[in-house]
Amino acid sequence: MAIENLTTPPARPVGPAAPVRLSRRARLVLFVLCAAQFMVALDFSVLNVALPVLGRDLGLGRSGLQWAVTAFALPSGGFLLLFGRIADLYGRRRLFLAGLAVFGASSVLATLAWDPASFLAGRALQGLGAAVIVPTGMSLLTTTFPEGPLRDRALGISGTLLSLGFTVGMVAGGVLTDTLGWRSTMGLLAAASALVLALAPRALGESRTPDRPRLDVPGALTVTGGLLALIYSLSTAAERGFGGADVLATLVAGLVLLAAFVVVETRSAAPLVSLPMLRRRTVAFGSLGGLATISMMTTTVFVLTLYLQEVLGLSPLGTGLVFGAQGVASAAAGVYAARVIGRIGARRTLALSLLGQGVFTAALLTLGEESGVWPATVAVSLASVCHLGAIISYGLTVTSGVPDEEQGLATGLVTTTQQVGMTVGIPLLGVLATTQDSLYGGVRLVTGAAALVLVAAGVAVAAGLRRPAA
Repeated sequence: MAIENLTTPPARPVGPAAPVRLSRRARLVLFVLCAAQFMVALDFSVLNVALPVLGRDLGLGRSGLQWAVTAFALPSGGFLLLFGRIADLYGRRRLFLAGLAVFGASSVLATLAWDPASFLAGRALQGLGAAVIVPTGMSLLTTTFPEGPLRDRALGISGTLLSLGFTVGMVAGGVLTDTLGWRSTMGLLAAASALVLALAPRALGESRTPDRPRLDVPGALTVTGGLLALIYSLSTAAERGFGGADVLATLVAGLVLLAAFVVVETRSAAPLVSLPMLRRRTVAFGSLGGLATISMMTTTVFVLTLYLQEVLGLSPLGTGLVFGAQGVASAAAGVYAARVIGRIGARRTLALSLLGQGVFTAALLTLGEESGVWPATVAVSLASVCHLGAIISYGLTVTSGVPDEEQGLATGLVTTTQQVGMTVGIPLLGVLATTQDSLYGGVRLVTGAAALVLVAAGVAVAAGLRRPAA
């Protein structure tokens, strides 16, 4: 899509610093792509509150409830890189529409599920649809909006809605389950996918790589198998710890397959992932920053939920309101994030955001066993403001300077980092919590560790992405 179709000229002459206004068509494109990302983010959290009710209704035991989460996480994370590359080669719009159709149909299946098998099948197909939607939607966004103010603004809106999706999902899941039942949470996703699918064909143009090299099948098999094994082991460890034989076996298998993937890519004539791309400092350190900010925020929210309810005795509704305030803070930050990035650059914003998130996460260490709710609300909200800045700037950092024909791969790396980040934090730092005699002690230890990880990542990103001297 040409740049002329994405902007409208200002009504009167302005200086060179005047903001670029999006045309009506550009706003429609942005709405469709951001709505799809928001829908997938909603799916990660909307079912969590409904799991106990769902389990009783369908006869799912404790392990079955874990699979309600894992069945979605496995394909949604394991196939991201593969579908991102297929979209580069065979058409991003075509694959995006197919992903929406799969996601919508599987949401209907999950809504109408009559037994555990049908529900888990629906969840797995939802994850597969998400693995198509996320990288193709992101690559359509980055190829539609060129580098500069347009892309900064588009990714700022996308990142804000991504962050809001998790918060809205937690609140909406509780409200819908209490009023309409757990099936309404899946019905909401089915309706949302139908809306996006109705608008997408008119809004989006086709986008693909001009030439079509052969798909790297050995690379696809090793990286997909490695990611599936890694996500399975980490998501299972979140429930049962790392002591189980199956957890350790799949963890080792995942690491071996990913190592084999690197070897395969060095010998492939048409690699699935260009190793020179992985050696880019923007890709390497941008992904490090993304992994740190997402995994540590996921962990912070998890332990803060335990603190608010188990230590302070707050009700589930009160806890939801705390995270609602966090979501409002994130939305407010999204309005200004693109302006900050425009002034100081995505790299510097990423480093400063990680450091800020680390400082405000460390502020949670000042909370006592009888502290009020407001100190926790303020600290986590300010940490979320920095978190959103890191989310937007790391996406910009990883995709900047990447040619259009590899944008699906680059955005696949971005979204794979997101999925692994949401999976890895809780089981890894949860091991620390088990070393403490009390829940409060475990919360403090995990919070301190998360703050240290964020500060270390901020320092590493600042050093690794420092511009060379003139």
